[in-house]
Amino acid sequence: MMDKSEKIFVAGHRGMVGSAIIRCLECEGFNNLPKRGRSELDLVDEGAVRNLFAQKKPAIIIVASAKVGGINANND
Repeated sequence: MMDKSEKIFVAGHRGMVGSAIIRCLECEGFNNLPKRGRSELDLVDEGAVRNLFAQKKPAIIIVASAKVGGINANND
């Protein structure tokens, strides 16, 4: 069983899947969930991501981020 105080970073926490993961974790009692929005952290910038991980030291990283453009973008 995981320690509920372990730091868990969910990339894409504002999207449909990521927000559902955050809600589930919070309902299970996990409360150490550092969040960074797109304006605070560009997930494409490897250096910025490395810096965040070095600073925050998450025990678990969940990647739920994606480029989303809707049905038309998916068809293209």
